[in-house]
Amino acid sequence: MKNQLVSEILYKIADLLDIKGEIFFKTRAYRMAAQNIEVLDEDIEVVTKEDRLQSIPGVGEALAKKIKEIVETGRLEYFEKLKKEMPEGLLALLEILGLGPKKVSALYNKLGITDIEKLRKACLNGKLRELDGFGEITERNILRGIQLLEKTSGRMLLNVAYDDGNDYLNYLKKCKKINNVSLAGSIRRMKETIGDLDILASSKNPDDVMDYFVKYKDVENVLMKGPTKSSVILNDNLQVDIRVVSGESYGAALQYFTGSKEHNVAMRSLAIKKGYKLNEYGLFDKETEKYISGKDEKEIYKKLGLDYIEPELRENRGEIEVAKNKKLPKLVGYDDIFGDFHVHSIWSDGSDSIETVAGYAKKMGYAFVGITDHSQSLKIANGVSEEKIEKKINEIKKINKKISNFRILCGTECDIKSDGKLDYSNKVLKKFDFVYIGIHTGFKMSKNDMTRRIISGMENEYADFLAHPTGRLIGRRDPYEVDVEKIIDKAKETGTFLEINSFPDRLDLDDLHVKFAKEKDLKFVLGTDSHSFMHLPFMRFGIATARRGWLEKKDILNTYSLKEIEKILGRE
Repeated sequence: MKNQLVSEILYKIADLLDIKGEIFFKTRAYRMAAQNIEVLDEDIEVVTKEDRLQSIPGVGEALAKKIKEIVETGRLEYFEKLKKEMPEGLLALLEILGLGPKKVSALYNKLGITDIEKLRKACLNGKLRELDGFGEITERNILRGIQLLEKTSGRMLLNVAYDDGNDYLNYLKKCKKINNVSLAGSIRRMKETIGDLDILASSKNPDDVMDYFVKYKDVENVLMKGPTKSSVILNDNLQVDIRVVSGESYGAALQYFTGSKEHNVAMRSLAIKKGYKLNEYGLFDKETEKYISGKDEKEIYKKLGLDYIEPELRENRGEIEVAKNKKLPKLVGYDDIFGDFHVHSIWSDGSDSIETVAGYAKKMGYAFVGITDHSQSLKIANGVSEEKIEKKINEIKKINKKISNFRILCGTECDIKSDGKLDYSNKVLKKFDFVYIGIHTGFKMSKNDMTRRIISGMENEYADFLAHPTGRLIGRRDPYEVDVEKIIDKAKETGTFLEINSFPDRLDLDDLHVKFAKEKDLKFVLGTDSHSFMHLPFMRFGIATARRGWLEKKDILNTYSLKEIEKILGRE
């Protein structure tokens, strides 16, 4: 049936006409026809062949001709012509929650916004507040809507799921009938994208827990409500499942429902070898089925002769064998970071002043923050010219005198040009406290050329950190073609720190490459790539990636004191 195809094209025509400012009656005609075809209980192809299109409410002679063209050819020339009259990215804006044709029209006609990336930048820079009908709350909602849109195979970015999960968890902790409650599944393992949320609770009154669970304020739809398991859909389309178990099974169930599947298979295999049976109800003697353990998750690992394995490591990547030998790394903690090296300010494409960023970073408990505005050739990001560098350095010096027990470092995110040369001269680069280098243009180079380009950049004596090494944007842009192993080898040779970019749609390097680089004894730096002070808490997601890559405090420059950092970077 082509009913969906026809209605979708008619809806899009109505949207485009609205954006153009066509009269209401014309756009309404397309929407009415689309709605009626969408719910039509007949195949539109049959209706077309029998010449009954005008019997559908809202479909006149002109529309019937257009529908027939779609049914017979799969496309509509009028629609294709209409799309060419406006930037192709405008229709994508309509997929963002809360943005209708009128708002998109205002964004396009008054701010020149033609795609999601321009919209994101305008929100981050506070530009939407200049328009009637928009405000700070609208900007935040649109940014959240963009994040929700940016899924991979129906999966949600970690930060959105993390916020949803912890908000729900805090709500459940107020239920007096719940004894224990925790997030489980991929969100507990802090994977970069999340399919749905798993919550585990223990209670002697599961029916009361289920009643409380489905009354959460953000529940849009209750999919299932049972005695031990319930499922709901939140108003941002994220599915949340809860399971309620007895207290004696809580630890075993938490281990089981945290996963991963591969880790659990290996754990059950180990249990069998040791004469046990392991499942979500507990650890049992294989022969007598006597209950051995299950209340506490850590006790399960101990009984199997393993050191406790942190959730982020449970991917069956060698963690069980290492845990047997008592050689698991002491993972970097979420509170071990003393500062953020990668933050943009209004000197380039950030939305906040250096002083505002510094004030917020200090409130977070940081000892320092690195301001890393873009270099001069990146015009789209308002890159800082060489002439303005000294002014920026002087501003930072003045602010540093005003803030006690805190330090602003003046860095740069210097572009690696297509020929491998850096965007600033060495005379300028040596003025910075540290230098990030990175790729921001020319993503379609061949693998060999891109690899040579990055290697050439790392060979510069002033290059300290390699920013977002593969250039990926999760769900929106694949990594550029590059030989990561060669990049890692060159980083080892030149002493270049590899960044784990903590912005949720980057998380670049990913955990697999982080683990590989650690095995080569490389060092890392964490940066949020913040373009607003509100992004600074994204550091948590970079730490999560570091933990999934088996990193310890000693592997990450952000865990060192300022004095140690200056010595390591040779900036004493």
